[in-house]
Amino acid sequence: MNNSVENRRTIRKYTSEPVDEALLNELLATAMRTQTMGNLQLYSVVVTRDEEMKCRLSPCHFGQPMVTQAPVVLTICADFHRTTRWCQERQADPGYDNLLSFLNAASDALLFTQTFCNLAEERGLGICYLGTTIYQPQQIIDVLGLPELVMPVATLTVGWPDEEPALSDRLPLEALVHNETYKDYAREDIDRLYTPKEQLPENRNFVEINHKQTLAQVFTDLRYTRRDNEALSQVLIDTLRSQHFLSGD
Repeated sequence: MNNSVENRRTIRKYTSEPVDEALLNELLATAMRTQTMGNLQLYSVVVTRDEEMKCRLSPCHFGQPMVTQAPVVLTICADFHRTTRWCQERQADPGYDNLLSFLNAASDALLFTQTFCNLAEERGLGICYLGTTIYQPQQIIDVLGLPELVMPVATLTVGWPDEEPALSDRLPLEALVHNETYKDYAREDIDRLYTPKEQLPENRNFVEINHKQTLAQVFTDLRYTRRDNEALSQVLIDTLRSQHFLSGD
């Protein structure tokens, strides 16, 4: 398998071969060289190998099978707890129990996550990024024993690939890059940028089997609905509040 970024694939099936601890630690240590706000490294990583712990994490990710099948599960957390404790032990008054601090720590955590993914895939490992991490954060907090000012923001399943899925489609460069200022999209721009994606056989089949008229309707009506987005947004707000990243009412 070509492991360059251009050919990266999401891997959901893994062989039974374990991921060597020395290799994992090497990748984690190298990923720590990624960009970070104020050189504070506002993230922590919980490494899960134990089968029982993976089974406890599985419901937090809606039972997706790769959580229990992968040799390693990494939960990457926005972490201002450690920095706050450092300040408290060094006669400094921390002021990091707020939304800005969460966003700074989440940015650090996600930068680290992407760097780790690139490094791991270069070494032949397969990665699946689980967006479900922020859907049920309180359950993950409870399972992993995360203290205040620590919030899970990303989960990776890691192992040696047991599949080589097709490459996912991507929008053209002009869909995402704006020169000098943001250029809004006219209807003809949307048609030009999205029609090739909509005409892919797999996406046309996706529309048909879900009994919809357009691919966009599959996303708005089934996959990421307003109702779910609003409900999960409230869960996220409540969890940020309980983790002291948001003040109470």
